[in-house]
Amino acid sequence: MNQLIEHKLALLPNSPGCYLHKDKHGTIIYVGKAKNLKNRVRSYFRGSHDTKTEMLVSEIVDFEFIVTESNIEALLLEINLIQENKPKYNIRLKDDSSYPFIKITHERYPRLLITRQVKKDKGHYFGPYPNAGAANEIKKLLDRIFPFKKCTNPPEKVCFYYHLGQCSAHTVCHTDKAYYDQMIEDVKNFLNGHDDKIVNQLKEKMQAMAEEMEYERAAEYRDLISAIGLLRTKQRVMAQDMMDRDIFGYYVDKGWMCVQVFFVRQGKLIQRAVNLFPYYNEPEEDFLTYLGQFYHDSKNLIPKEIFIPETIDEELVKALVNSKVIKPKKGEKKQLVNLATKNARVSLQQKFDLLEKDIQKTQGAVENLGELMGIATPVRIEAFDNSNIMGTSPVSAMVVFENGKPNKKEYRKYKIKTVTGPDDYASMREVIRRRYSRVKREELTPPDLIIIDGGQGQVNVAKDVIEKELGLSIPVAGLQKNDRHQTQELLFGDPLQVVDLPRNSQEFFLLHRIQDEVHRFAITFHRQLRSKNSFSSKLDGIEGLGPKRKQKLMRHFKSLTKIQSASLEDLLAAGLPQKVAENVQRYLTSETETRSES
Repeated sequence: MNQLIEHKLALLPNSPGCYLHKDKHGTIIYVGKAKNLKNRVRSYFRGSHDTKTEMLVSEIVDFEFIVTESNIEALLLEINLIQENKPKYNIRLKDDSSYPFIKITHERYPRLLITRQVKKDKGHYFGPYPNAGAANEIKKLLDRIFPFKKCTNPPEKVCFYYHLGQCSAHTVCHTDKAYYDQMIEDVKNFLNGHDDKIVNQLKEKMQAMAEEMEYERAAEYRDLISAIGLLRTKQRVMAQDMMDRDIFGYYVDKGWMCVQVFFVRQGKLIQRAVNLFPYYNEPEEDFLTYLGQFYHDSKNLIPKEIFIPETIDEELVKALVNSKVIKPKKGEKKQLVNLATKNARVSLQQKFDLLEKDIQKTQGAVENLGELMGIATPVRIEAFDNSNIMGTSPVSAMVVFENGKPNKKEYRKYKIKTVTGPDDYASMREVIRRRYSRVKREELTPPDLIIIDGGQGQVNVAKDVIEKELGLSIPVAGLQKNDRHQTQELLFGDPLQVVDLPRNSQEFFLLHRIQDEVHRFAITFHRQLRSKNSFSSKLDGIEGLGPKRKQKLMRHFKSLTKIQSASLEDLLAAGLPQKVAENVQRYLTSETETRSES
C-alpha cells in the first residue's frame, strides 16, 4: 500500500457513496458502493482476500469517492459509473454474470420476476441493477404495492399472498385485461419517479385504517410510504427526463476553492470533475472565471441545462454559456446542487487533512533536507510569497516552520509600500530588506534557511539583499511550481541548481507543505485588504453600461479581471459604443489609480 492511499484511508468519511479504484495509469479498474465509505474502502487493504480480490488490490495505486445522501442513491450511482467506465474488475469479480433486471412478464396474468437476460418477448424490463440484492429490494417493495400473480394455484383457489393483499387472485377477483394493463402502467410510472398517485392512495388507506383503529395496518402503510420516499432518491442520479445537464457546486476555505461538476447524460449521473485552486477575488467572481474557462475548453461539451448555486448571478452565466441556466430553489434539482457542494467541501477538507498528515511525517525530513542541500540542519525555515492582482493591493507574507511544524505565532504580513504596479522582483526586494534589516538591527534569531516561492529571478533578488546589502550569511532557496500550481523543484546553490529530491520523499512533502502554507497565508491577507465590493458591482455605476452590455462584456472577455485590463480598442471590439467604451476605460483607470495611491 503506497503512502497516498495510506493517507487517504485515514480521511474517508463515514458516509454512503461510491468509490473508484485506479491503476498506475489513472484508469478506473473497479467501481463499488458502500453504506460507510470509510469501513468499506479500508477493508480492501486490511486482512486477507480471495485470489480475485488480491489481484484487484495489487493494481490499486489511488482511489477517489463520491459522497451520496443514501445507500439507495449509492446503488444507483454505481450502475451509472459501471456502465460509463466499464471497469475490468467489475466484470471479473461478478463471475461474468450479467446485471439483474426487474421484469413484468407478457402473460394473461402478468408476474413480477428478477432476470439477468433481456429478451424480445414483449415483457417490460426495468434496470439494470448493480446486484441481485438491489433488485430484490426494489421487487420486495413492488410486491407489497402491486398485487401481480404470485402463485400456481388452481383457478378457484386463492393463495397465501391473497390474504396478505399481495396477490389479486387472478381468476377470482380480476379477470379483465384492462386491470393488469393499468397496473403495468402504474409500475412504469412508479419506477420512473411519477409516484404521487400511489403515495396518495397509500395515505388514504393509512388514514382509513387509523380511523378504524387498525393501527398495525396503518403502520404498514406508513412504512410503505417511507420506503417509497427512499426510492425517490434515485432521481438525484437517474432522472426520467433523459436530459443532458451539468451540475455545479463549490466550496471555499483557507484561501482555496474546490469546484465539483457532475455530468448528467441522458438522465444519468455518469462522471464528475474535481478542481482545487487558490482563489484571489470574491468567490463568486472566481467561480465565474472558472466556468468561462471550463466551457472555453473544447473538450467540455455544453449541455442543454446548467445548474448553478444560488449565490451565482445566472445572467452572468448566460453571458458566458449558450445554454439554459437554472438556479434551483427546491426539490430534487436543488438537492443535486447541494450534493455537488457537499462533495466539494469533502474534497477540500481532504486536501487540508492530507497536508496535516504530511506534517506528522516531515519532522525527520528536516535533517535529511539539510544534508541534501549541504547546509546545517534547517531547524527554523522562513518562507515568503507575494500576492497581487494586476498590481493592485500588493502584499507579501512570511511563514515560519520550526522542526517541520508551522509556528503561526511567528507569521508576518507585509503591505508593499514602495512598488507601483505588478513588479514581483521589486516587491520581494522590499520585503526581504524590511524583514532582515530588523533581524540584524534587533538581533533577532535568524532562520537556518530562507525559502522564496518563485524561480531564479526572485531567489537572486533575495540573495542580493541578504548578502550584499545586509552582509548576512543565510542560505536562500527557491520553490518553483508547474503549470498546475503544484510544487515542482527546489533551486539552491551558487549558481542556482535543481536539488535532486524524490517526489515521494518526506523532504519533498515538507517543501510542498511550506509552499502551500505561505501561498495560503499571502492570498488570505491580500483578500482582506481588497474592497468588499466586487468588481462586477462597480460596473453597474458606469454610465451607458446596462445589463445587456454588461453581459456582452462578459461574453467577450470571459472573466472580470480581463475587462479591467482591456484597452479602448478591446472594449470597442467587444461591441460597446465609443462613448460607453470611453466611460468604462475612464472609470476603471481611475479605480486603479486610486488603489495605487492608497
